Amino acid sequence: MHPRPTHRGPWLDHAEEELPILHGTLIRLPVERLPGDRDPKPVWLWCSATAATPVDVDRWWQSFLRRFDLEHTLRLLKQTLGWTASKIRHADSADLWTWLIITAHTQLRLARPLAEDLRRPSAVPKPSKPGPGRPPGSKNRQRATRHDVGKTAKPAESIKEYQARRG
Repeated sequence: MHPRPTHRGPWLDHAEEELPILHGTLIRLPVERLPGDRDPKPVWLWCSATAATPVDVDRWWQSFLRRFDLEHTLRLLKQTLGWTASKIRHADSADLWTWLIITAHTQLRLARPLAEDLRRPSAVPKPSKPGPGRPPGSKNRQRATRHDVGKTAKPAESIKEYQARRG
């Protein structure tokens, strides 16, 4: 088995028609059972490191299994804590916002045993007067630059699209 690089992603600028063979370590994980009495198929993992020791292989497959924890943590940060919901005007503020969300997540995890099942009122109190801002009736003359937090640029789908972006 060999990984099949294509003329996408990091191989877009590769001049030769035939792409190189990538050497690495292939790991086969047998699956004992699946929910619903489905037929389990083995999971194949590939690592770019060669000459792996048994300790390395154990660490890699265990890391693969822990990826679900990371995926669900990122989902919580984005959906519940609003990591990507803010529209930040400066790139430096995006880093600060990320650390603020990480701090909030840590505080929630540490306080979990303290707030077992405390019921809170569902309605949020309304403010008594409007907050500060632009005077009523005036228009914003220049839109502020916004930087999305935690998002990356979409990669080119094909060589033609990549070349069109480069000009």
